[in-house]
Amino acid sequence: MRKRATGQDGGSPAQPKRSLPASARKRSAASTDGAGGTNEKMRIAKAIARAGLCSRRDAERWIAAGRVSVNGQTIALPALDIGADDKVVVDGQPLPEVEPAQLWRYYKPRGLVTTHRDPQGRPTVFDNLPEELPRVVSIGRLDFNTEGLLLLTTDGSLARHIELPSTGWLRRYRVRAHGRVTQEALDTLKDGAVIDGVNYGPIEAALDSMQGGNCWLSIGLREGKNREVRKILANLGLEVNRLIRVSFGPFQLLSLKPGEAEPVKRRVLVDQLGRDVSAQFGLDAPQTLKPARKPRGGGRTSSGPMRTKADGAKTDRTNRPRSKPSKPKR
Repeated sequence: MRKRATGQDGGSPAQPKRSLPASARKRSAASTDGAGGTNEKMRIAKAIARAGLCSRRDAERWIAAGRVSVNGQTIALPALDIGADDKVVVDGQPLPEVEPAQLWRYYKPRGLVTTHRDPQGRPTVFDNLPEELPRVVSIGRLDFNTEGLLLLTTDGSLARHIELPSTGWLRRYRVRAHGRVTQEALDTLKDGAVIDGVNYGPIEAALDSMQGGNCWLSIGLREGKNREVRKILANLGLEVNRLIRVSFGPFQLLSLKPGEAEPVKRRVLVDQLGRDVSAQFGLDAPQTLKPARKPRGGGRTSSGPMRTKADGAKTDRTNRPRSKPSKPKR
């Protein structure tokens, strides 16, 4: 399976020179510029990552390996800012044109690590994404045993913007936990909590039901610190045995099934981010309609839910029931 970098940890070591991947060969005219067509300066590694070739760290390795040149000169260090007039070449080919950021909703199954490579050898999210997706980064993470909505994007800067608590987007979870708790105890979390010296912000918590020795809860938080839900509920005497993220800000899990990914329309993303932020990520550029790309092996096009190879079941592109054929008139 293809590996995709998260932009959060190290990538593969430097490799011999090779041609760019086919998915990255979309260029402007021969005058493709290194900064993606803007007048702003940016670090060379960032420009390569924004063009969709690799993560920033991989780009730094490629530079150290002598695979990148700027204005005809091979560079060895990533401490270089480039602008619109600089000509960047990677492995002998001009830097691809920077396309507007894209976003996907993905149902992360349990038993996957949200990282590019796991030291313990566990399976990762980026080894199990649908083949239709390009190189993407995750917006935040979900733990190994946590399932549900994970947002993926082609733009690392957009990922960092969305995952910041200052964005103010609420993340909602459905939680099954072993033990008993009262609504009064859950209400104490609305002012936050301090556990083992760590400050946790305000948390919305509601007791939905009790089933035998387990309870079902609805949890809403804005920070998303490491294992936050599990630690906070453990402090109330509860042991989480199932954790599902059902929404991240305005984006919801809805009817996605484990392993499926569905693109978010650009106009929806612009509406949620606002015009000013959208302009920063090139989302206000005129959109060119392109024919749907047929995935390898002849599966569904990318306009509907995408499934990994391991998911054998077929799914309808929409949730609408198929209309029955009309009876012929006599």
